[in-house]
Amino acid sequence: MAARDPRIDAYISKAPEFAGPILTHLREVVHAACPDVEETLKWSMPSFVYAGSILCNMAAFKQHATFGFWKGRLIVPGDGASNESAMGQFGRITKLSDLPSKKVLAGYVKQAMKLNEEGVKDPARIKPAKPRPAPPAPDDLLAALKKNKAAKATFDAFSPSCKREYVDWVVEAKRDETRQKRIAQAVEWMAEGKQRNWKYMSC
Repeated sequence: MAARDPRIDAYISKAPEFAGPILTHLREVVHAACPDVEETLKWSMPSFVYAGSILCNMAAFKQHATFGFWKGRLIVPGDGASNESAMGQFGRITKLSDLPSKKVLAGYVKQAMKLNEEGVKDPARIKPAKPRPAPPAPDDLLAALKKNKAAKATFDAFSPSCKREYVDWVVEAKRDETRQKRIAQAVEWMAEGKQRNWKYMSC
């Protein structure tokens, strides 16, 4: 069985009287279901880690305790939707009877273990990638755009990715002659409200 973290012993000993038995019970259930679990403190809360990822955590407050699985939305039916004001999937826990049975909790732990082993991510915790800002437009392209209000308005309204397509196309030209032709073509297309790859896709 994995070693116990003395910081969690201290946390439980300092918890309100009602919370001690609840936290101790939860700790034992997790260890029984997942013998290789690692204990630690995250965000000042007792947390349990398995296969390199958080499995679950628990906490005690003045009048209630909480317990939740890191990927609870993929484990607990309904994910405690009626208990959104409290952390975790089991609402504000004030007594052991507020929790599911040992068998049910152990089943949840096993599901959480499987998700960690398979490297499954909780979609709700995945942050969408921020779009890269558009690279600065070269002076010659900007000069050409200033001479054509419609083209400049289109370019200014483009998303960063659409601007990047035009800028990259211009700066990648190896010969000055090619570069000037591309600038002229770019201005013509943008004056018509078209993106660089307008024949294939739209922004």
